[in-house]
Amino acid sequence: MTAVPGGRVTLTDRRTRTAWEVEVAPYLLGSVPVTREWYARVTGERPAGGGEGRLPVASVSWGDAVRFCDALSVREGLTPAYRRHEGDGAEWDVRADGYRLPTEAEWEHACRAGTAGPRYGPLDEVAWYRGNSGGRPHPVGGRAANPWGLRDMLGNVWEWCWDVYDAEVYGAYRVLRGGGWFDEHWSCRASVRRRSHPAFRVDDVGFRVARSAPAEPGGGAATD
Repeated sequence: MTAVPGGRVTLTDRRTRTAWEVEVAPYLLGSVPVTREWYARVTGERPAGGGEGRLPVASVSWGDAVRFCDALSVREGLTPAYRRHEGDGAEWDVRADGYRLPTEAEWEHACRAGTAGPRYGPLDEVAWYRGNSGGRPHPVGGRAANPWGLRDMLGNVWEWCWDVYDAEVYGAYRVLRGGGWFDEHWSCRASVRRRSHPAFRVDDVGFRVARSAPAEPGGGAATD
């Protein structure tokens, strides 16, 4: 886990041509995406697909990622961040000290790491994408880190975030960020937003975990 400082990030959406600013408090974020090995050790489930354990876990739904976060929290003696509903819904207890998915504002803030361009470095140096991946994912951590020490924020696998994409138009669809090994260069940018149903599983979608800084008294719960 890497300590990420707080700050302000501007999110944009090309579909609606809107932009909005979000204040982000300090938090912890996985230095790399969750691996196949780690996922299997925590859940006791063999992840779909093949390959060695340092590959990013993929073919996991948003619901699978939420369940992993809670299982990891219990394993480490922390308070689970989520209260799960039937199906793929969940509530986030913002007072909990357990593992969770990053919000998309946290994700973009961490990806940019204080940089202002579409990427935190030259694409071929920081990401596995269609132009250099050979049509497959690669072990995590093999590309250059961003200025805050985070790797694979772009490319390799898309990453689930906590947020609902646009409830009025897409219902329960959740946000994906970062681009993947199969994507062209234009999808591997800090600002790109993608969406999918929380039960969706495909071989270029994974996730990384976050943890909140100690909560102030009087926190509450965030509901999807």
